[in-house]
Amino acid sequence: MSCLTVYHQSTADIPNKVLTHAEDIAATLAEQGVRFEQWTAAAPLQRESSAQEMIAAYQASIDALMSERGYRHVALISVSDEPPQDTRLLAEHVRDEDEARLFVSGRGQFSLHIGEYVYVLLCEKNDLLVVPAGVAHWFDLGENPRMVAIRMGNNPQAQVRFTGEKIAQRFARLDD
Repeated sequence: MSCLTVYHQSTADIPNKVLTHAEDIAATLAEQGVRFEQWTAAAPLQRESSAQEMIAAYQASIDALMSERGYRHVALISVSDEPPQDTRLLAEHVRDEDEARLFVSGRGQFSLHIGEYVYVLLCEKNDLLVVPAGVAHWFDLGENPRMVAIRMGNNPQAQVRFTGEKIAQRFARLDD
């Protein structure tokens, strides 16, 4: 189940708010300019489904988002136990373009640092998250990473700029 936990940046162990209803998560994130939706695949997917089949299952929604946001690139990202997660993504960073991800399977935890608050979102199958360019965040796949996601944007090699802040180290990791 998707879950959004909101913390003040000074109290990483005491949440201000915990939300598990998609509508509440979407409304809370929308106030910060972040988009959250839950999509449904138009066709059943199997573990052995190809990248093309996975993208095709969400094609109508992907096309609508790409048209709306002006995205030109779509790709499938697949992460499993080998190799382990790129630990650089566990440090607070920003991107020069939107970070749009649709989780096809597995899970991941996006932590968004906006103003004085940290929005920790556990994303799972069918969750779409669009983090606007310039929003500080970090991403955790957990100790045993397994995730398939569809990435949409303009630059397949979008640049990551690290903020140098150590805030991510104060907050619980996905498997903590």
